[in-house]
Amino acid sequence: MISIRQIHFSFAALILVAISCCTQSHAQAALLMEEPYGFFGAVNPTGHNAIYFERICAETPVKLRRCEPGEPGAVIARYEGIDDYDWVAIPLIPYLYSVENADQVPTHADRTTVERLRSRYREEHLMDLGENLRPGNLVRDGWTQLVGVAYERRIYAFRFETSPEQDDALIAKLNSGPNATHFNLLFNNCADFARVVLNAYFPRIFSRSIFPDAGMTTPKLTACKLTRYAHKHPELNLTVFEIPQIPGYRRMSHKNKNIDESFVTTIYAIPIALINPYLAGGLFVDYLVRGRYHLIPKDPDILTPDDLTPLTAQAAPDENSPLGNLGDNSSSVGLSTGAASGGGASPESIEGAQSGLMEINSEHE
Repeated sequence: MISIRQIHFSFAALILVAISCCTQSHAQAALLMEEPYGFFGAVNPTGHNAIYFERICAETPVKLRRCEPGEPGAVIARYEGIDDYDWVAIPLIPYLYSVENADQVPTHADRTTVERLRSRYREEHLMDLGENLRPGNLVRDGWTQLVGVAYERRIYAFRFETSPEQDDALIAKLNSGPNATHFNLLFNNCADFARVVLNAYFPRIFSRSIFPDAGMTTPKLTACKLTRYAHKHPELNLTVFEIPQIPGYRRMSHKNKNIDESFVTTIYAIPIALINPYLAGGLFVDYLVRGRYHLIPKDPDILTPDDLTPLTAQAAPDENSPLGNLGDNSSSVGLSTGAASGGGASPESIEGAQSGLMEINSEHE
């Protein structure tokens, strides 16, 4: 005969199993909006997009796998000039700081230090990408853009939850599909890659926009669409973090701009106004009406090299989400909430994810 104690023990065990299953059913990803810097950042002040995945790790820079316990995940992005590869995956800490352990990150880094850290990491981990990769120059980046990003610019991380099915589908598709570059600054850039990957998680949400981006995809508008969607779907637990630029190597980076903003708030405004004042006026009005969306909370949580846990650790549901500080971005677009759910993916979201992942390959065919 079963005793009351045995019943209580069995019931407690079932609760623990259920909690464990729920805990393992979702992980984090984050859209990284990276500020523009240097000469090219002045010419094209839109910045860069990459995506961090807690559950996805880099077996090699061009082959993905599920992370082992204790691994902090990887950052995946589209690049130009990396031996004809379209995307490359780099572990989180090396991506940010060019080192493997957070205690090796300098608090102030000069050019010699940054070059030494990058070269050492490349010799130890990136030789599979080719021995003759160019390091980059004033106008175009080379392999140096793969590591030590936080020495170049400030980064904002828009963290959201993902499901195992979604992450596994992305791993399978990127591993099996062609990884050959067709980079195009206007219509096949880093933000386009982020747009397609995000559509695999949240189908049909991310698209190019005529206004305010002239039919292109920019990092700022991609982040804006994610925050708007998250306002409608609080189960994403969207949280915004700031990863500061390590001082010393170069001047501090500056804010991301969309296309309209790039034209009307920089030196481009002068020749445009002289050539066609009506076009200049239209761009300015569109910037006032559509282009001034607020993305960053007033006081975002700051991530330091010795404590990236808020980004990499599993988020707990929070009714007082930092979304409340993101400003008036309450406009939203419709989508089944199953695609954004922290638990198992619904049939609708899986179908949408498959459709979105097919788009990754279609860009190269």
